[in-house]
Amino acid sequence: MSVKKSDYETLLAEYSTRSGAIALLKQYRPYLEALPSIRRPEQSLITIPLPVVRIRQPELTSSNPLQAKTPRVATSLPCDLEILMCDPEWKIKLGTEIIVFIHRPEEDFSDLIERWRKTQVYLDRDYEWLMPPNEQHMISEAAEEISPLFVVFQGTSDRIKQGLTGAGFPFVLQSLNISEESEIGEMVSDFD
Repeated sequence: MSVKKSDYETLLAEYSTRSGAIALLKQYRPYLEALPSIRRPEQSLITIPLPVVRIRQPELTSSNPLQAKTPRVATSLPCDLEILMCDPEWKIKLGTEIIVFIHRPEEDFSDLIERWRKTQVYLDRDYEWLMPPNEQHMISEAAEEISPLFVVFQGTSDRIKQGLTGAGFPFVLQSLNISEESEIGEMVSDFD
C-alpha cells in the first residue's frame, strides 16, 4: 500500500490548525513538553503550512561595510509545516521551532531527508518567517533551536521507517482509516 496524495493533503490540512498541531505534538512527548504553557497550548504555538522565510543576504560588493545593503529574499522551504512556540502572556515568539515533514507520495528515504537537509541550509542564515496575517505583529527572527519531526503513514515503506530510526530522527506513524468511498458516502448523507 502506498501513500496517496489525499492522505498527505488531509494531514497537512489537519496539522495546519493549532488543535491539529497540538495533537501531533502529543504523539512525540519531548516536543509537547517544549510548549511554553501546557495549560494554554493553543495560545502557545503558531502554525505555518508550507512556510516561507525572508533570508537576509548581505551584499559584499560595497567598499564601505557601514553602507552595505542587506537585501531580503523570500524563499519557500521544502518542509510541510512550521510550528513556532510563543509566550501566551506576552504574545511573543520564543526560540524553539519545530519543522514538520509529512511523507509525500512517491517520496523515498533520500528525498525525505534531503528536504530536511535543504531546510537546515536555508535556516543556517539570518532569516525571518513570513507570518500568517493574524500573527504579523509578532517578531519572527531566527530560532535558537530548530528540531525536525517526520510524519509517516502505515503505507510508508519500511525502508523509510528503518532509515529514520537508524538516523535517529523523531517520527510519528499516522493511520488514516478513511477511504474515499466512505468520504463520498458521508458527503452524500450530509445533503439528504
